[in-house]
Amino acid sequence: MSKIVDEVLAANNNYADTFGEKAELPMPPGRHFAILTCMDARLDPAKYAGLAEGDAHVIRNAGGRASDDAIRSLVISYKLLGTKEWFVIHHTDCGMLTFNNDIMGSLLESSLKTASVDENGWHDSGEGPGTPDGKFVQWLTISDENQSVIDDVARIRDSPMVPGDIPIYGYIYDCKSGRLVEVPEATALGKVA
Repeated sequence: MSKIVDEVLAANNNYADTFGEKAELPMPPGRHFAILTCMDARLDPAKYAGLAEGDAHVIRNAGGRASDDAIRSLVISYKLLGTKEWFVIHHTDCGMLTFNNDIMGSLLESSLKTASVDENGWHDSGEGPGTPDGKFVQWLTISDENQSVIDDVARIRDSPMVPGDIPIYGYIYDCKSGRLVEVPEATALGKVA
């Protein structure tokens, strides 16, 4: 096993030893809300939103984007588990700002190895094999942080599976201060109909 696996399993053993009453938590989130946010390791939704286990659903993907799968999860969160409010939370300094569909497609076509980035952009080792399949994926990259939150709230609001009585709030997490900064245009689009 790797060092990482050993560390994760040791941490899990410590956690499980004090699990206690958490075994009785109900499936629906106790505070009845969900957060769609980025997978960035610098973001800890439990800390920035004051969550304990069992409080809320947290849906994470690259960029915190309103992909089909994210909307699927939000709809399940509401329809089957009773959430009543949703947050879309992107963040400053997001890696999704650093590339576009063409760059990602070209990097994958060159090789499947991890790419590197410097002041001149992304570079691939070129150690194949690669695949052209990445050129056919919409990577949901970001060119403007505020606009991406607005677009995602609008996409969720416009889904025919999302009822008009769920408020959807738009925020950007500031990686330098830890603060959530509202994107008023997004929140306005997400208001209850």
